[in-house]
Amino acid sequence: MRASVVVVGGGISGLAAATRLVERLDPASITLIEADSSLGGKIRTERTGEFILESGPDCFLATKPAGIELCRRLGLSERLTGTNPSTRKSFVKRGGRLYPLPDGITGLVPSRLLPLLTTGILSLPGRIRAGLELLVPRRRTAPEESVAEFSRRRFGSEAYDWLIEPLLSGIYAGDGETLSLEATFPQMRETELRDGSLLKPLLLGRNGGPASSSPTRTGFVTLRGGMGELVEALTTRMAGTSILLGTRVKRLREAVVGRGYCVELADGRTIEADTVVLATPAHASAVILESLSADLSAALRTIPFVSTATISLAFPWMAFPTLPQGYGYLSPRAEGGPLVACTWTSNKFPDRAPRDAVLARCFIGRAGADEVVQAGDSVLLDLAMEELRRSAGVTGSPLLYRIARWPAGMPQYTLGHRQRIERIAHMIAEHPGLHLAGASFHGVGIPDCIASGWAVADTIAATVGAA
Repeated sequence: MRASVVVVGGGISGLAAATRLVERLDPASITLIEADSSLGGKIRTERTGEFILESGPDCFLATKPAGIELCRRLGLSERLTGTNPSTRKSFVKRGGRLYPLPDGITGLVPSRLLPLLTTGILSLPGRIRAGLELLVPRRRTAPEESVAEFSRRRFGSEAYDWLIEPLLSGIYAGDGETLSLEATFPQMRETELRDGSLLKPLLLGRNGGPASSSPTRTGFVTLRGGMGELVEALTTRMAGTSILLGTRVKRLREAVVGRGYCVELADGRTIEADTVVLATPAHASAVILESLSADLSAALRTIPFVSTATISLAFPWMAFPTLPQGYGYLSPRAEGGPLVACTWTSNKFPDRAPRDAVLARCFIGRAGADEVVQAGDSVLLDLAMEELRRSAGVTGSPLLYRIARWPAGMPQYTLGHRQRIERIAHMIAEHPGLHLAGASFHGVGIPDCIASGWAVADTIAATVGAA
């Protein structure tokens, strides 16, 4: 079997790359290979009665343009919806109690001084120390810092432990002591160098002005029928291409004759291709590339990953002594336990549950505490139920529940990440026609993954056009 381009991995990065190539090349020349029985990767939506359940990401950041642009191209713009403005409040758990997150959080830091100075999450000394960030001198030259080092230096330890760290864990499920600032939130360091303070430009109104009320212009957005709508629309755009589901790539080697590669499948088949895109996690790509380049494989293995799980649970509203408030809450590492966050999905988005029901989702697993993800369903269900009993007083059994595990599913941009990526890029350049895409390299969010797939596809199309 022969194909011009083989895309390995049917998650959002691979789908973005493949559909972009369909627009630029002959669809019949493209083959998409996915080891799972369905496309979408971590984007999995289940519609059960009036419930919409997400196993993976339930929304994406609208301020990064690729997600909105892809929806526009797919004719999904009218399907976009923002978070529910009437329940817009989030909390942080400290000492078993839930405290409102200060208004005006931008990224990891507050954009308003008064909410920071009055938040109940921090002690009075902790609030004063955080406010004194305005007076902390900038560090013009410094070795690479972790997010924890930078945050403590600017805002103090208490603000890091109870405000910044939980927000960070909610994005990366990582350990701020090892996550690289320049690879995760480089704008924080850039702001320090430019303005001498992270609070100063925000307080002076240099944060882009007031936010638009449009759900497609700011904040987080989703699709009315769940994120699975995005996968369904992308799959439709793949008409005319060859899609191999439930098919695992065993290895990649150079073609015996001429340029290109031989893609060996686990079932014994082979596909010859001029170009190969590996839109798989770095550790999976490392296995595929072992025979082609042991050095490249080893370099990919240096990117660490964390395992996570989500547990969705639905209850009748009568199971709660008081209906849950806001979008949910974050549980800092300092609070202990494997829980990272809990979302009240039925509050966060419209039409995710019947009016007489509450839909919750617990996020479990973080760097250094992700072994629990491999526990049996009964263990994870008990853990989630105990959490909801303590935090919200829920009683009885759930109407339904779903558990989704993502073993080694979250890449960690630890110290030295950019240098590792640069080294991998130099190695890839030695193999013309071989490309890498996905969350392992330049961003973990859906828009980042889409942009990664598009960039690779555009490079391939330009190369083919120049040939």
